Amino acid sequence: MPIINSRMNAHQAITRRSFVQMSTGLASAFTLSSMNAVAQTLKGNVKLIVPFTAGSGPDIVSRILSPKLSTLWDSSVIVENKAGASGTIGADFVAKSVADGHTLMVGPASSITGPHLYAKLPFDIIKDLQPITNVGTTSLVLAVHKNFPVNTLQEFIAYVKARPGQLNYGSPGNGTHHHLCMELLKIQTGLNIVHIPYKGSAGAENDLIAGIIPAMFLPIHVALAKMRAGQIKVLGSSLKERHPLFKEIPSLHEQGVTGYDVDLWLGVWGPAGLPPALLNKLNTDIRTIVAQAETTEKLNAQGLIPNTSSPEQFSKLVKEDWERWGRVIREAKITAD
Repeated sequence: MPIINSRMNAHQAITRRSFVQMSTGLASAFTLSSMNAVAQTLKGNVKLIVPFTAGSGPDIVSRILSPKLSTLWDSSVIVENKAGASGTIGADFVAKSVADGHTLMVGPASSITGPHLYAKLPFDIIKDLQPITNVGTTSLVLAVHKNFPVNTLQEFIAYVKARPGQLNYGSPGNGTHHHLCMELLKIQTGLNIVHIPYKGSAGAENDLIAGIIPAMFLPIHVALAKMRAGQIKVLGSSLKERHPLFKEIPSLHEQGVTGYDVDLWLGVWGPAGLPPALLNKLNTDIRTIVAQAETTEKLNAQGLIPNTSSPEQFSKLVKEDWERWGRVIREAKITAD
């Protein structure tokens, strides 16, 4: 009996080992087959949809990524601008596209605020779009005209509070992060300063420099160039920690607006329903390109810190910002232009 049992155990061990080896081989073959199938799906034209105008931050980032993705995928990766309605036109186009990797969107954090501004939209940005990866993070800054009689955030708060409703500030339009940053500051500090929405950044920035409006939030790399030219003063940045590329600018949080933390991130989405293997490939390939030294240098030139993530991590960021800006928009009673 012991000999028979021993032989049976040995036979069972061999059988189990053979099964494991066969299973492993099949799994490897399946994985290789899946990878080859995914690689084939990215043949042909791939569209990078930018839901904002040419020359905007998402447009610039798309044009940094597209040639590298074209090379990696041996495909034509084309940047296509579909601007309008606070980014919702481009987002709707992507949401209704086939989930095969041929239509992607590069959009900023403000992409998720548009749906809060419109009563009815033909898509749900949480359910109908698949976050693929964050690409970069950056800050906005509170800027004032060069002759505005304040030099610190606390002086600005005191000056505005002494003149409730008498001062105004500008933004490129309702629901932009430039707008929301000031509304969040108003909520957290009790300021009463009136919003003047412009049709784009250029007019608002020109009026800030001219002194027609005394204050506005600007992307940090845009503001620093104007500050160094002596056209404006910068009082603080929106990220909780100092921007690592512009460490001379203190954050609003460290100056007393506790917990203030606004990240003007940029990320890549696809339509909901991307197959898991394809989603993983898109995430891996984009993150690989963002990590390259040349890409990092170009992103840094736009004030962006490369900051990629898994689809799950990016989805969490999107949902958190969706909820936060929804609260700000409701409390400030912000509507679309």
